[in-house]
Amino acid sequence: MPPFWTPERHADRRPALLARNRIQAAIRGWLATEDFVEVDPCALQVSPGNEAHLHAFATEMIGNDGAARRMYLHTSPEFAMKKLLAAGEPRIAAFAHVWRNREAGKRHSPEFTMLEWYRAGEDYTALMADCAAMLRLAAEAAGSSVLRYGTAECDPLAEPERLSVADAFQRHAGIDLLATCDGAETDAEALRLQSEAIGFAVAEADSWSDIVSKLLVAKVEPHLGHGRATILDRYPLAEAALARPAPDDGRVAERFELYACGVELANGFGELTDPAEQRRRFEGDMDLKEELYGERYPIDEDFLTALEIMPEASGIALGFDRLVMLATGAPKIEDVLWVPVGGATG
Repeated sequence: MPPFWTPERHADRRPALLARNRIQAAIRGWLATEDFVEVDPCALQVSPGNEAHLHAFATEMIGNDGAARRMYLHTSPEFAMKKLLAAGEPRIAAFAHVWRNREAGKRHSPEFTMLEWYRAGEDYTALMADCAAMLRLAAEAAGSSVLRYGTAECDPLAEPERLSVADAFQRHAGIDLLATCDGAETDAEALRLQSEAIGFAVAEADSWSDIVSKLLVAKVEPHLGHGRATILDRYPLAEAALARPAPDDGRVAERFELYACGVELANGFGELTDPAEQRRRFEGDMDLKEELYGERYPIDEDFLTALEIMPEASGIALGFDRLVMLATGAPKIEDVLWVPVGGATG
């Protein structure tokens, strides 16, 4: 296939790229009518995020004195945007370029656009209604009546299905997930035994989180978002480092993910505002990261301080490029990037 910059290749790609612009304009218009203020956080941060399995791009910032300081391109604008919530902004949104290392493929680009938005003082279920609006807006702007990925289709006008993670694992994998976790405490052996009982092989060294991830990808995700979108809700607390516990069940958290055509599009939370608990979770994730990958990222102390005055809020991050893919029926993410990352391979 010729490079994206050849006239014949660009002519093939251009309709989806123009649709991308229309989708972005439509969403910006909707956000404005909902009284969101669009913000533009700097990408260069002291911490890229503190999730164990996210890998950042590191660089050096040279000060006027010639001294070098290690900095990172953010994996999400989350920390910066929550500081703005602490400062008093009630509704904010950003189309932010973000960077994640070790991620390249049909649905992954090392650099991509994340649409992230927050509602101060509002329950995370409000974000679920927002997601339904985003699907409709994207399809309308692209001139499509369906969202499509490969042979999978999803009606953007249909009311999304809301399904708990526990129910999804029971329905699609025959796994009683909540029997293997209690809050932050997890039982990898119990989950391993259940996995083996359904003929699903896992490695002896796999942690509980590893097994959950493998089961989710292999057994659950392929069934989500067909015909209508799926909101996969109430993640186990151990899988929700930035979300607050559900008030009715301490085993699960106010976290959901949006799926369409078997593709994960967004990750939403009822935000955790307890700085001590957030520090504990960050340190636990960085301990795991160091054990698995031999590195750890610093904790943004300003972020933890800001949490002390941040109001109760809900927030969500949506992969904008993936949404454009589904709205235009593009088979891979680079088809909807105006200029794909040079040298990235999937």
